[in-house]
Amino acid sequence: MARNKDAMVLLIDVSPSMHKALPEIEKVCSMLIEKKLIYNKYDEVGVVLFGTEDTENELTTEVGGYEHVVVLQNIKVVDGHLVETLQQLPRGTHAGDFLDAIIVGLDMLIKKYGETYKGKKRLCLLTNAQFPTKFPQEGTKEEQVTTIAGHMNKHGMRMESIVVRGKLTGEADKNIMDENDNLLGIFSKKTCAKLVHVESPTSLLGALRTRKISPVTIFRGDLELSPKMKIKVWVYKKTSEEKFPTLKKYSEKAPPTDRFATHEVKVDFEYKSVEDPSKVVPPDQRIKGYRYGPQVIPISSAEWDAVKFKPEKSVKLLGFSDAKNIMRHYYMKDVNIFIPEPGNRRAILAVSALARAMKDMNKVAILRCVWRQGQGNVVVGVLTPNVSDNDNIPDSFYFNVLPFAEDVREFQFPSFSNFPESWQPSEQQQEAADDLVKMLDLAPPGKEEALLPSLTPNPVLERFYRHLELKSRQPDAVVPPLDETLRTITEPDKELVSQNKSIIDVFHSRFELKENPKLKKSSRRFLRDKPSGSKEVEFHLSITDGPNKVEKIGDATPVQDFEAMISRRDSPKWVGKAIKDMKNKIHDLVEDSYEGDNYSKALECLIVLRKGCILEQEPKEFNDFLRNLCKFCEEKALGSFCGFLASKELTLISKREAIDSEVTDDEAKSFLVKSEPKLEAMIE
Repeated sequence: MARNKDAMVLLIDVSPSMHKALPEIEKVCSMLIEKKLIYNKYDEVGVVLFGTEDTENELTTEVGGYEHVVVLQNIKVVDGHLVETLQQLPRGTHAGDFLDAIIVGLDMLIKKYGETYKGKKRLCLLTNAQFPTKFPQEGTKEEQVTTIAGHMNKHGMRMESIVVRGKLTGEADKNIMDENDNLLGIFSKKTCAKLVHVESPTSLLGALRTRKISPVTIFRGDLELSPKMKIKVWVYKKTSEEKFPTLKKYSEKAPPTDRFATHEVKVDFEYKSVEDPSKVVPPDQRIKGYRYGPQVIPISSAEWDAVKFKPEKSVKLLGFSDAKNIMRHYYMKDVNIFIPEPGNRRAILAVSALARAMKDMNKVAILRCVWRQGQGNVVVGVLTPNVSDNDNIPDSFYFNVLPFAEDVREFQFPSFSNFPESWQPSEQQQEAADDLVKMLDLAPPGKEEALLPSLTPNPVLERFYRHLELKSRQPDAVVPPLDETLRTITEPDKELVSQNKSIIDVFHSRFELKENPKLKKSSRRFLRDKPSGSKEVEFHLSITDGPNKVEKIGDATPVQDFEAMISRRDSPKWVGKAIKDMKNKIHDLVEDSYEGDNYSKALECLIVLRKGCILEQEPKEFNDFLRNLCKFCEEKALGSFCGFLASKELTLISKREAIDSEVTDDEAKSFLVKSEPKLEAMIE
């Protein structure tokens, strides 16, 4: 067998105390085999049950003992029958001894593969460890576990121990559980073993890694601190999004009697001339083109290859920065981990010294990375120290890609703290919100943290795998409803919500919710019942799915056009364009007015412009415009418009309304009042 193939023995506790958890264990174990059938169909799996009424294993026959341990399936290549077997596990009647099960599984792997097998071998134990283990004939239990761990090391075996507790199993003797946890902890210290405690079906579903992905380096070389100072490092992916398995095209055209038909579909593309559709254009007569304005610029593959940036493979330090300067939202793509070259003592010491110094000084490093020769782009990212708590694991770094200027999306959302006091939450509202947040705490004291990323599977992928297995047995099967365990990942905890209904009701009562029936246009609906610079400015936010996007302010509905344009968030340019266009529209309305016939419409436009500038934190734009507009009216003998504005109490935007304003409340209120004597003089 190849090195990347996996040989596994599942050790499942079916004793009476595990009966409540067995339905979830059946799901996770059958899912394990389903994924192997998709990704690793040549892997081999054996199944051992302990806590059973019967006894059936080779060690009992050979040396005696190891009672209530049954080999449900010997180690063999995974198949659909094993999936069905794991979906219907028998319920045991006796106490389960997990050490007996580990020894039986260890014996199975040694007899099957010996010492020459170079592939992966592992044991996977699922138990609640609530029953005491038997005392060995010689020595202590701790010495027995150490001996077993030595055999595992000798044969290159790994072990995963998943201990089920909490609601899934019920209460038990704490002294026994502590002793068993200590024994399992020895495995973690003496051999390559992992110990995980779970308390919920969701955590159990994510605790057993149903798909093993072999780590592959994306870079091996020097971390260059300077031309004369380099550290040998390896770089791996720490997190990477799991994709759906590739679905292949399938053809039913092959004869049913053809046993060797592959049913594969081959896709060919032909390029034909627009002028002569019957003429096929060969590859040597085709060239790529790129749009540049109204024309298409052809660029040959040779030209494109010459234009490409071809940096040398390297990882270089650009400098250090305070950790506070790198915002969390700057992180892009996957997370990589830098580790010192394995076995290189000098590299381990250098990485450890650098990581600890950066942590003590609260610094991060900025790197320029080209992972491989011929890579067409350069990556700039941040290196964060990861100081290990385990003496057996060296210090390392986490690496996150940082954006360039072209990658940043600027969305202008004003801070809530900049709004007027009338828009701020009251003490009662803030208290209700605080209680709601505390109620929904996913990590309450004394309990397992819910939805831990390392223990929470992707519900979309899990449902797909289950349906795929169902379709393999029943081609006409319909899509089943969402499993309850997966539902807890995607929906709030019903029990938690029901227990805290009073807190939710209080939160609801503190905030008045109004239905906004207008959902046709993408715009902020400002209530125009208060045209002046009053203390309260209310608005509704309408959400739309309409495709129409306003790109200019028209003559018919300038107010609605402005609201729609300033609401657009597909580009930062629309806010500035909306304000500029509305200024021009107001200026035209005032200038073209005859005996004040456009004053009312110009006032409406000024009101919505004022509110828009407050919302988008652009008070200077409005204040400067209103000053210039009044000055223009004085010069063009249109002073009656300024008097009209004064009568409507439309003022400058003060610092109380927008924090960025340089105008005080008194200056805002007195602006048009000061203009009135000038207007009267002009009229005389």
